[in-house]
Amino acid sequence: QVQLVESGGGLVQAGGSLRLSCVASGLTFSYNMGWLRQAPGKAREFVAGVSWNGASTAYADSVKGRFTISTDNAKKIVYLQMNSLRSEDTADYYCAAGRRTLLPAQTPSSYDYWGQGTQVTVST
Repeated sequence: QVQLVESGGGLVQAGGSLRLSCVASGLTFSYNMGWLRQAPGKAREFVAGVSWNGASTAYADSVKGRFTISTDNAKKIVYLQMNSLRSEDTADYYCAAGRRTLLPAQTPSSYDYWGQGTQVTVST
């Protein structure tokens, strides 16, 4: 049974930082991993992704230079370091696993497994 469990969300002031973590279990093969988010009233959107072998990363334009995705393959943890947070980053953040491709997928439909989400609120 695949499980993705996120943690690290919370309330932070604009300009601050948070680090999200996602612990993966039950994944038999290597998967691409991603972070996606959904703000109230908006569609779920891609934030950052890393390929199954860690060779490639991808970021949404809105977070480039501010967010960093990384993995600890031994512990099967995926991190999302978020710096210089803005009010528009407020959303529920989801960890997801998708089938192996050379480049991380940037569409929600490309991901097969999802965590329950962790809420990030950025106050101004």
